[in-house]
Amino acid sequence: MPQLRKDPITGRWVIIAPERADRPHAIVRMRPEENGEPCPFCPGNESMTPPELLVHRPIGGAANGPGWTLRVVPNKFPALRVESQMFRRGQGPYDLLAGIGAHEVIIETAEHARQLHEQGAAQIHHVLAAFQSRMLDLVRDERLRHIVFFKNSGPAAGATLPHPHSQLVALPMVPGETRLEMDAAARHFAEKERCIFCDVIDHEMHQRERVVLETESFVALSPWAARTPFELALLPKEHRSQFEAAGSHELSGLAEALRLVLRKLDRALERPAVNLWLHTLPLREPRSPSYHWHLEIKPVISLQGGFEWASGFTINPTPPEEAAAFLRQTEVPA
Repeated sequence: MPQLRKDPITGRWVIIAPERADRPHAIVRMRPEENGEPCPFCPGNESMTPPELLVHRPIGGAANGPGWTLRVVPNKFPALRVESQMFRRGQGPYDLLAGIGAHEVIIETAEHARQLHEQGAAQIHHVLAAFQSRMLDLVRDERLRHIVFFKNSGPAAGATLPHPHSQLVALPMVPGETRLEMDAAARHFAEKERCIFCDVIDHEMHQRERVVLETESFVALSPWAARTPFELALLPKEHRSQFEAAGSHELSGLAEALRLVLRKLDRALERPAVNLWLHTLPLREPRSPSYHWHLEIKPVISLQGGFEWASGFTINPTPPEEAAAFLRQTEVPA
């Protein structure tokens, strides 16, 4: 039977409708296709990208040349530019803000066909540490308020290049979704003096019904009000509010948990396209007792239509309890 579920963090309502899983084309699987053109992210093609901002070059070599295992470069076609001049003005009823920001690409590996879940935990650690390093550098620009770290894997997820990469976009404002989440968490803390995320983790680890994976320091959950099939949240078990403050040991734990979760999704859902992104506090915010950083992971396997766009509701044909059980029993190599 369909259910209405309210997300305890954002207050968003979601319709869980198992019957809709039987519709034709309810599940979409797409595979990346090569276009035959040179890959700008492969070794030897460094001139096809802007100069590197950060690089791992364990065997040496010239800057902006081969020999690297990870590179961070400005996006060649940025959504926002750090060079822009700051201004804000009105146009009638409209506000206009300069496109201040930064848009960078983390080329996760020199290996063109080795996707993130196929990497070892050490290489995934390097990817996470690279973002953290860029975050700590960009925080010095007082015009920037928030940084979004995200990964699109596969054409259906919005990836235009198959070479494994992730991105970051630094913004001159805090996104509405982030503020909504923070405000809801603050209200819960003001009422109960507890972090809502910690409450969810405690409850889910006791119930176990929606726990997909648990490691020493992290837990992966299929959220109570999952908006799409097999949506997952990956959270540190201990209260943490600032991703940039994570130590090397914590990043290692996150890398291993992320590797296992992505491998489960890849095997269980037959190599789906995937979006993932980080939720963390805005730049220069003090540590928060109410907010808890986490990764959100969404395989792209369902379609949305006019009702979803018109109403703000989403219809999820896969109950999160079923998704979690399916992923729990999916075995992957260590």
